[in-house]
Amino acid sequence: MICLREMVKNIMVIDSTFWVAVSFIIFFGGLIYLKVPHKINEMLNKLITDIKTEIDESEKLRTEAKNLLDNAQKKLDTAGRVKNEILDQAKKDSDRLIIELNDKFHKSSDLKKNLAENKINQLKENAIKEIKDVSIKIAVDSVKKIITTSIDKSKLDTLFQKNLDETKEELKKINS
Repeated sequence: MICLREMVKNIMVIDSTFWVAVSFIIFFGGLIYLKVPHKINEMLNKLITDIKTEIDESEKLRTEAKNLLDNAQKKLDTAGRVKNEILDQAKKDSDRLIIELNDKFHKSSDLKKNLAENKINQLKENAIKEIKDVSIKIAVDSVKKIITTSIDKSKLDTLFQKNLDETKEELKKINS
């Protein structure tokens, strides 16, 4: 019995670090028994898998965003080319329209000029005809007066009739 007492005494004398070490071993033994490291490992693996999934998804999103950006840039470039083509075509059309309008204006002004010249020529011809007609009438009246005052009546009637017939013939020739 003495031995047992001494042993208990010796156990009590054992340092507190020993008991901390024993409790540490018991604690880790309990963790291993309850499979805590395995569960922690599974949780960490799940977190790693989730993070990898998020990284893959973000990589896909980045790729899609890059594709969308490239498509938008292509559309922007195409729109720029189309805009330039439309502007070039509009410039060509406006130049062509200006030329057409200029030609129409010149043709119209030439036509109006020709019409005015024709009208002036007609008025000139009508004025010349009227002057001739009035001149002939005055000449006829003057001859009539001269003849009536200088010749006797019987000779006058004969001469008048002769001159009147000649004048009519001349007028017909002039008007024809």
